[in-house]
Parts: sequence; C-alpha cells; structure tokens
Amino acid sequence: MTQAHETNEMDGPHEGPIKTPKQLVLAVLYAFVVPIFGIILLVMYVTAEKRPAAGSDAFDPKAIAERIRPVGTVEVKDASDVASLKTGDQVFAAQCSACHASGALGAPKLGDADAWSARIKTGLETLVHSAIAGKGQMPPQGGGDFSDFEIARAVVYMTNKAGAKFAEPTAPSAAASGAAAAPTTASVAPMPDPNAGKPATTPTAVLNAQVRDAPPNAVPGNAPTQVAAATATAATPASATAAAAAPPLYAQTCAVCHAAGIAGAPKVGDKAAWAPRIAQGVDGLTASAIKGKGAMPPRGGSSASDAEIKAVVSYMVAAAK
Repeated sequence: MTQAHETNEMDGPHEGPIKTPKQLVLAVLYAFVVPIFGIILLVMYVTAEKRPAAGSDAFDPKAIAERIRPVGTVEVKDASDVASLKTGDQVFAAQCSACHASGALGAPKLGDADAWSARIKTGLETLVHSAIAGKGQMPPQGGGDFSDFEIARAVVYMTNKAGAKFAEPTAPSAAASGAAAAPTTASVAPMPDPNAGKPATTPTAVLNAQVRDAPPNAVPGNAPTQVAAATATAATPASATAAAAAPPLYAQTCAVCHAAGIAGAPKVGDKAAWAPRIAQGVDGLTASAIKGKGAMPPRGGSSASDAEIKAVVSYMVAAAK
C-alpha cells in the first residue's frame, strides 16, 4: 500500500505556488513594480552627488532665473534717440574697465594724468579712431559691440578724467538735423528776382502766348505736349529742392561720424575736407563707402543698398560744393 501511494504522488500533476486568481494578479503586478522601483532607486543613487545640498540657494528665485535665462538677447537702438545710447561711464564700466581700470596690457589707467598726457596731445579724433579701429593689443572697440558715438563718449570720459577738456560728442539726432538744415537752407536760399514787379511770366504762360501769337502754320500739332513739358520744367526747381534734403540713411547711420567729424570723417558742409574727396567723383566715393575705408566699416555699418549709399554720398558732396 505504501509503495502504491508513493507511485500515485509521483505520477500525479504538480501544483505551483499560484493557486488563486488573486495570487496571479499580485504576481504580475510585483513583476513590473519591483524592477521599476529598483531602477528609480538606482538613478537616484547615481545622481545624488549632483543634487543641491540642504540649505543651498539652488532654488532661490535669482538662481532659477539665472539658469533659465535666454542664451542670447537682442538690443535695438535708435541712433537718433540719445537716451537709448550708452553714456561714456557706462561704456567704460561695461568694456573698457577690463584693461583701463588696472592698466593691463599697457593700457593707460583711468585718471593717470601722466599716462594719458601724451595721448591727449594727439587730439580727440585720433584717440577715437584708435579706439574704434584698435591699436596695439587693444582690439577694435576694445572687443565690444557699441556704436562709434558711444565709443567717442567713452574716450571723452576717460581722457577728461585724466585732465583733458574735450567736449561731449554732439548727439546724433541734433547733429543730423543741424547738418541737414544748413545745406538745405543754403540750397533753397531765395535769389534776387529780376522780374520782380513785372507781370508773371511762367513757362506755361509764355508758351501759351507764343502759341496764341504765332502764325497758324507755325503752331505745331503737339502744342498741348509742349505746354505739359513747360509745366514739368517749371516744377523742376521744387524737385531739386526736395532732392537736396538729407536721405533717411544719413540721419540713421552716417550722421554719427560725419555730423561731428568723429574718427576723421569729413564733416558735412566742410568744403576744405571734402575737396580732395570730391575729386574722386561720386562713383569713386560710393565704392569706398560700400567697401569701407579707414575707421569706416563697409556701408558705414548699415545694411543699406548701393543706391541708398550713393544717395547719401551725393547729398554730402552737394553740401560741400
């Protein structure tokens, strides 16, 4: 009997540890949850040394703002709005102080009259040109990204701290309007009228009189066309006056240097400074402006078209004649 009973147990089916549906559900759940929980613990262990310690300022609003701040920023400046441009001390603090505050790389220290005296004697224009174009170990603009007007302000600030008496550069907006007004006023100055007090004799009136008084066979068939041409001729002076006004590009970009003569740029209306340049012709001057020359970058630092550059050159040449 004992042998038979043992044989039956060996031949019968084997039962596993899961005997109920509830046990099956728990086994499947644990098969997923336990590995996931283990992975989470492993990740926390690996990254534990990079987590901020208790009591740190990692979650301070300023620290968070610093971490999420944009990589780059865009700053839009209006050359005619002086309030939007940096002052001399602001440019110095942002860029020039790196060398001029400590005298690094042979730069004259701010307020050192002995180091600045020889440089001051060269004149403001020379100093501004050196600051814009770069000199020695100093890169152009000291490695900064400021307008020429702002650089000129910084130069005046530093030199005056060392005993110079340079005047603050003229504001671009005021310089542009002033420079534009002078040539325009000169170009439209009233000339003595030899026909003052006489009946009006406009080209149209003269042509009408000629048509009226001429023999019938002498009047061309296109008399109306001649009248229209005479009217257009009469309007030409007004068009020339309008063309003499400063182009928008001049006030936006070129006036920064050409209105005040910064960095050796010939001032608008200065006949002596423009005379040798006018000899090159408008096309030659336009080519130089497009390519850049001396301290002037290509196209004056703008993205203007060749036609816009030529219009400004023509305006400045006309103002110096």
